[in-house]
Amino acid sequence: MKRLFLRLGFLSALFLALSLAACTNSINLATPPSAGNEDPLDETAIQELVIEFGKKLQMVSLLAPEDVLRNNLEENYGDLVSPDLLEKWIGDPTNAPGRLVSSPWPDRIEVTEIQKTGDEEYKVMGNIIEVTSAGKEGVESAAERPITLTVVKIEGSWVIDDVSLGDYEDTATVCYIVDYGFRVRLPLSWTGYAVVQEKWEGHRLDAQGNVEEDPSETGPLVLIRHPGWTEENPRQDIPVMVFTHVQWEALENGEFHIGAAPTNPSRLGRNSEYVFALPARYNYAFPEGYEEVEDIIESGAFEAFDR
Repeated sequence: MKRLFLRLGFLSALFLALSLAACTNSINLATPPSAGNEDPLDETAIQELVIEFGKKLQMVSLLAPEDVLRNNLEENYGDLVSPDLLEKWIGDPTNAPGRLVSSPWPDRIEVTEIQKTGDEEYKVMGNIIEVTSAGKEGVESAAERPITLTVVKIEGSWVIDDVSLGDYEDTATVCYIVDYGFRVRLPLSWTGYAVVQEKWEGHRLDAQGNVEEDPSETGPLVLIRHPGWTEENPRQDIPVMVFTHVQWEALENGEFHIGAAPTNPSRLGRNSEYVFALPARYNYAFPEGYEEVEDIIESGAFEAFDR
């Protein structure tokens, strides 16, 4: 009888061990092999790499001459990206990230998520933070743009192997007029706007106070046009007159006059090359959308920058 109890005890223990082994195997098989395998040291190194890359964005001017741009790409990105990606950007610099205008400029990349996608590959999600100058107070955030980076290990070092840029995450669309150096932040309803180039004319007065027939001064008139504008139903444009500093001083001194309005254009802003102004009584006919344009202008959406 004692032997029977010993044999039953041995069989019970064996059955319990096999059951536990089966449970353990099923748990292991249910766990994805790549989940939770991120290395904290790797994540720290990768985050530092992306942050350093973000600091370099403002150093690469995408409007620089092609040979200068290529040199800037090599100098600023060469140690941070893979040889294949650097070669791709040098061959087609228009696809490279960097700085488009003087203000705003890409200030940094804020990392939001890091995912391991392979043995020596990570995907990094974040946002490029663009800023603009704010006088003595420093800088202020102007816009955010999503960025996704693929980071791989080559010869023991982590480098960026691919970059994908998303659309701006902002409450507005921004119209950049780089040729003269100004931008206007527009409501999202203006997405798909058009830019129409015309010119303003200024006339001198003769000795009798009459307007001379031939214009004495001319300059660019930039019309930012709502996407809903049609010939049958025109909407109010945002008109921006462009003056040289000499022209603006002469206008203020009464050396010439623009249009039939008794007042001069009102200044919107200036940079080191130009003065920008709104035509006097530009909305005298009260076309559709004139109130929205007034709100845009009064909101401080216009900004001048040095090119």
